[in-house]
Amino acid sequence: MKLVIIFGPQAVGKMTVGQELEKITKLKLFHNHMTIELVSPFFSYGTPQGKRLVSLFRQEIFEEVAKSDLPGLIFTFVWAFDLKQDGEYIRQISELFESNGGQVCYVELEADASERLERNKSPHRLLHKPTKRDIAWSERDLLDTMKLYRLNSEPGEIKHEHYIRIDNTHKSPDEVAQLIQERFNL
Repeated sequence: MKLVIIFGPQAVGKMTVGQELEKITKLKLFHNHMTIELVSPFFSYGTPQGKRLVSLFRQEIFEEVAKSDLPGLIFTFVWAFDLKQDGEYIRQISELFESNGGQVCYVELEADASERLERNKSPHRLLHKPTKRDIAWSERDLLDTMKLYRLNSEPGEIKHEHYIRIDNTHKSPDEVAQLIQERFNL
């Protein structure tokens, strides 16, 4: 089993690359907004209730997939490298899959801020992420988050054996998915 964790800042293309990777592998996509959108009609993701429910649903899915006979999972995540709990979260997920015999692959995406601001408004993104449809709010959130957190790693910071970093500013999602598939033999 393989767990592919695709991480990077908002609107970098994690979900879209994950969708393309799902098409060319036998892995299922579990993008981070699947749980956020499920919970958001009841509780905003920023509330304690929203965070607890999102975390609960994700954990249950991870546990069931890790012990299943599925070939694997693609998970997307915005990892704030200056928040210790984000690193701990990735470690826990990785450990869960590795303890069940799985291989964990880290895919870090990066793109220019101007490109991410354009992608933030794309019809494809808005179709799959209703909570991002307030473009003014979403754009403000993207820019504020860039100021508050470091959403890409420093060179050499990630020492995981199965890791690739891709600048996808000028690459198509299917091109990036091909690179990932080849790198990890998916």
